[in-house]
Amino acid sequence: MIKFLSALLFPGLLVMLFSRVTYNYIVGLILTVALIAASAYKGYTHTNLLIIVDALSLTVGFWLSKRMMKRTAKSA
Repeated sequence: MIKFLSALLFPGLLVMLFSRVTYNYIVGLILTVALIAASAYKGYTHTNLLIIVDALSLTVGFWLSKRMMKRTAKSA
């Protein structure tokens, strides 16, 4: 249960964090995908459902970070 909640929250938050730090939402997405790929390689991703939840969270995080970066660019 905790793995699914973590998979639902953390990838999206990581995309937003990396996008904010690097000022580029594409780089934020790539860094987060690299982290998830490394954790899958180590064996922390056990089921296909967990992979789908990760992908959903990445998509939502990417969308939110893109909106955040557009708002930041408008206000500057």
